[in-house]
Amino acid sequence: MLASCEGTHGVECAPRFSLGTANDRYDPCSVHVAVPIRQVYMQGALNIAVRAARAAGDIIARYYDRVDTVKVANKGPNDFVTEVDAMCERSIIDTVKKSYPDHAIRAEESGSHSGNEYEWIIDPLDGTLNFIHGVPHFCVSIALFANSKPEVGVIYDPMKQELFVANRGGGARLDDKRIRVSSRGGLKNALLGTGFPFRETDNIDRYMGIFKDFAGRTAGIRRPGAAALDLAYVACGRFDGFFEFGLSAWDMAAGALIAREAGAIVADADGSENFLSSGNIVAAPPKVYREMHPIIGPRFQRGKSTAGRTTAGPSKES
Repeated sequence: MLASCEGTHGVECAPRFSLGTANDRYDPCSVHVAVPIRQVYMQGALNIAVRAARAAGDIIARYYDRVDTVKVANKGPNDFVTEVDAMCERSIIDTVKKSYPDHAIRAEESGSHSGNEYEWIIDPLDGTLNFIHGVPHFCVSIALFANSKPEVGVIYDPMKQELFVANRGGGARLDDKRIRVSSRGGLKNALLGTGFPFRETDNIDRYMGIFKDFAGRTAGIRRPGAAALDLAYVACGRFDGFFEFGLSAWDMAAGALIAREAGAIVADADGSENFLSSGNIVAAPPKVYREMHPIIGPRFQRGKSTAGRTTAGPSKES
């Protein structure tokens, strides 16, 4: 909720905002400082993203109790979309457009909507296959970029009612608490998250080689089925690292920012910054990343990877 400054200190302050709970409130007037215009603007955008994510999450939760009645279609081999995906996406776009009619949008189901230098990247239901099968692990993912830089990230799990948020330079939070990546010192005893290749064109042999290397050096590897949540779990220390190949921008955009703001290194499989374009991502606390990259990096020479996809392709975590 936005509210104007009521202070008497003689400077223009950022609006107060809430992430949706009574205790989750930031009041810059409490420190009586002037706040840059960009920060004010992005705080407002974060509020809108949270509102949109919660509304979409409510739709998902309502239909989860009667998922057997939901219409399901195939976008491609092992790639599904439901009427709930479409309803959630429309709800999110409507919420965003009411406040920011000139912003561009890139959404999983409806594609690109032209606009100005601000772009919202939306996955209305990351983990659709889990949803279809009644597995309660999926989320809404919303990110805002400005001039191609990530500014706001929101991931909402409607089943656990957990809200992960971040804004650039402002840290990451889970509900009303600041979060940080784990303090794991390396791969030993680490728990990693991942996603398995499923298309015929995916390089399964390369993936299995990487998987085998990690399996012998860690405490375990999990494949929950929602990449955005996996990245959020790295941010809050539930996973000590995450790797997946062949994702789309909407699978990663919000989660990558949240993980970075929580202290993770987030990079392409080849060590570059091109993960949103290649679809190949590695995220981990610095000490864990330093042991993950030598295993993954040599298999992904720049410009020679066949596992990645363009940002316009369908989501792997369908």
